[in-house]
Amino acid sequence: MSSLRDAAMTSKAWPFEEARKVLKRYEKAPPEKGYVLFETGYGPSGLPHIGTFGEVARTTMVRRAFEVISDIPTKLVCFSDDLDGMRKVPGNVPNPEALEEYLQMPLTSVPDPFGKYESFGHHNNAMLRRFLDTFGFEYEFISAREFYRAGKFDEILLRCAERYDDLMKIMMKSLREERQQSYSIFLPIHPETGRVMYVPMKHVDAAAGTITFDDPDGGEMTLPVTGGNVKLQWKPDFGARWAALGVDFEMYGKEHATNEKIYDAICRTLGGRPPAHFSFELFLDDKGQKISKSSGNGVSIDEWLTYASSESLSYFMYQKPKTAKRMYFDVIPKAVDEYHQQLRAYATQDEAQRLNNPVFHIHGHNVPASDMVVPFAMLLNLASVSSAETKETLWGFIQRYAPDTGPETHPGMDQAVGFAVRYYNDFVKPAKSYRLANEQEREALTALRDALAAYDGPAEDEALQSVVYAVGRDRFDPLRGWFTALYEVLLGASQGPRFGGFIALYGVPETIALIDKALAGELVG
Repeated sequence: MSSLRDAAMTSKAWPFEEARKVLKRYEKAPPEKGYVLFETGYGPSGLPHIGTFGEVARTTMVRRAFEVISDIPTKLVCFSDDLDGMRKVPGNVPNPEALEEYLQMPLTSVPDPFGKYESFGHHNNAMLRRFLDTFGFEYEFISAREFYRAGKFDEILLRCAERYDDLMKIMMKSLREERQQSYSIFLPIHPETGRVMYVPMKHVDAAAGTITFDDPDGGEMTLPVTGGNVKLQWKPDFGARWAALGVDFEMYGKEHATNEKIYDAICRTLGGRPPAHFSFELFLDDKGQKISKSSGNGVSIDEWLTYASSESLSYFMYQKPKTAKRMYFDVIPKAVDEYHQQLRAYATQDEAQRLNNPVFHIHGHNVPASDMVVPFAMLLNLASVSSAETKETLWGFIQRYAPDTGPETHPGMDQAVGFAVRYYNDFVKPAKSYRLANEQEREALTALRDALAAYDGPAEDEALQSVVYAVGRDRFDPLRGWFTALYEVLLGASQGPRFGGFIALYGVPETIALIDKALAGELVG
């Protein structure tokens, strides 16, 4: 075993901890199917949202970790439950009222409100695959509609009919008495209306592989359980899918955690072995509400990528998956800068340290070097004071600060500059709120202005930070009040960068002029 594998077997990084659980499943013998299967599920009731990305990204991180500690081949399957009935109309689609008549229809039988695909389910599947492909995920996509209709689920469905009573016992324990009266693990799909029917079974014939029930429109109806004529309720479907595919690892949001025992029991009853599980905490919006596909709150995948790189999004996903995190636009700059801090650290780390670095789990063995010579948060402040409308404005300051940089030699930096201009104009500019300095702050700002005017040292971060610190140290206790004043009076923001670094980038004469404007009250609109 290599030293890398040795280090991975003791790494405390959560993807390695999960990968070791998967490996333990095959201590005695490799999988009969010839590979280890990682699965991620998607309910296409709404557009793919950032939580969907998180599930696939994190599963990929565990898969990558597994490939470090084992030579067993792996496969990632993304399974879309697009045969599910549309329970409510999403609020974030065009003309939602036009979809009302399609309630309880399978999502792949609901017209596409965007007018681009065969159905709403096909549209959302396409959006999912687009983003999976954008991020370079290696996966096999499975549509429930095709899976059921092509007969790939038939063996398990016949086993469900054979073991119907045992499966129903498992489900009944989790249902209220009222729900028990009408519940069945089978959901027939009406051969005429096409609607998914929530009806109790009158008879399940295991030998014939059929179910009999009362048609809500009148009369009795018998359908085969095979060939896409029925689907399973979502909880039985979870466990049945594990048994049918031989899933070895699946992660999901904590709302599923209470159902794990049910999923496992279903899987075992159908002759399968439940996979290793991992439940993660949910994403919240800026108000602390759960991010939802149907309501469209929080940050979407496309919105994040409008203002920052895909790698920064992956970094955010890596961090503390067991902790609920607020996910809104204000978290983007922090994620960008922390990602680049980890890139810089990776270059100096030993093998064991690298395996604990988030960027290894984002990039594998191909971790790039950071070319961000200026932090993203600093770029936003620079864009703010210079009212940058274009990338060229910011590059003018950057190249004076770091003459050997440019869009051609530092493409990552150039991309970040574009993101910064966009982020500034959309979020920072509308929220800028300058205030006048109080008497103590005016005296300190005047002293800083004079110190900068007399300064003849190098225009470097640390040297200028010492000047800022010296002015504040004699006048503010705690010193935090001084930096808060600088941000609120000069930058129109509640927080900001190391101010010495800002002066080095913006320029000493420009900073003096900025202080003069603030003292004259010209920044307060």
